[in-house]
Amino acid sequence: MHPLLTRNRLRFYLLSWIPLALILVYVMASGGNLSWAESSIIVIPLCGLYAFICLSAWYTAKSASLQRESALRLIVIHSVAAALVSYFWMGLGWVLVAALSRTTAFRGLDHRFARDGAILFIAGYLLYLVSVASQYVILSLEASREAEARVMETSVLAREAELKALKAQVNPHFLFNSLNSISALTSVDPAKAREMCILLSDFLRMTLGLGERSVIPLSEELALLDRFLAIEKVRFGSRLRVEEKIQEESKAMLVPPLVLQPLVENAVVHGIANLPLGGIIRLASGLQDGRLLMTIENTFDPESTPVRRKGMGLANVRSRLECRYGTDASMRVDPQADHFCVELSMPAETGEARK
Repeated sequence: MHPLLTRNRLRFYLLSWIPLALILVYVMASGGNLSWAESSIIVIPLCGLYAFICLSAWYTAKSASLQRESALRLIVIHSVAAALVSYFWMGLGWVLVAALSRTTAFRGLDHRFARDGAILFIAGYLLYLVSVASQYVILSLEASREAEARVMETSVLAREAELKALKAQVNPHFLFNSLNSISALTSVDPAKAREMCILLSDFLRMTLGLGERSVIPLSEELALLDRFLAIEKVRFGSRLRVEEKIQEESKAMLVPPLVLQPLVENAVVHGIANLPLGGIIRLASGLQDGRLLMTIENTFDPESTPVRRKGMGLANVRSRLECRYGTDASMRVDPQADHFCVELSMPAETGEARK
């Protein structure tokens, strides 16, 4: 479809011909052979018709690509097209003049017009070439937009692939740690090892149910965390204590699946596991100024636990947030004297999960 054949564009295109028609009226009238009225009644309807004729320049420009054709061939093609179209336009002008000459008011107009007919041909020739040039500009803009759209589509596909790869890292990482825990329990407490296997099976079944969903309600993420912590409580017993301060409204917000699980897993592995008397993991969420804020905090022993600035869990979560939200999400890591805190901030989203 022609890019100018839409209501708004066509209106703007036709309006741009008004000053061209007025200039041509002035040129025809200034020759002295035609009056202003005669020049106007000839030129204005002809320019209105020629505006639509010049739309054909788009097809000529599209078939003769600047990238494929040589400069000489382009000049020949468009010069011949401009001459043919101008002759046709001038012929229409003669038809109009002949019809007007039959009336009493414009008797003899055909003789007066014959002296300035060449002006109409030259104007038509130049106007058609201007139309060709403008169509090349439009084609270049369209090609640029298409290229930009392809780059954007490629970028989106790359981000989705990266998100899937990062998400795929979560389960194997957690499964590796869980199997190590089960292996340790089999020799000291087989019953707890069996219980942990059942809980691990339930957790993995829930994560597999997420499928290809890119976001889930926070309530589902918290339910996954409950299963995960139930697994860890089998191992640590009363040494692992959990405190939650979850704002009810925040549970409906959408978050990337398993975005909190690696952080809570870090809190257990690098914090609670190194404390003989155990410790506390605090989870909090809330809404503030259109954003969802989440906090995971745990006690730890700074003498036995290295500050995990570049751990796999932290890096994975940070990368997933950047891939999905860009700079609109953030993760702040705050290691203190005896506790470790991670704060997440992202746009508060509700509704259907986006793919």
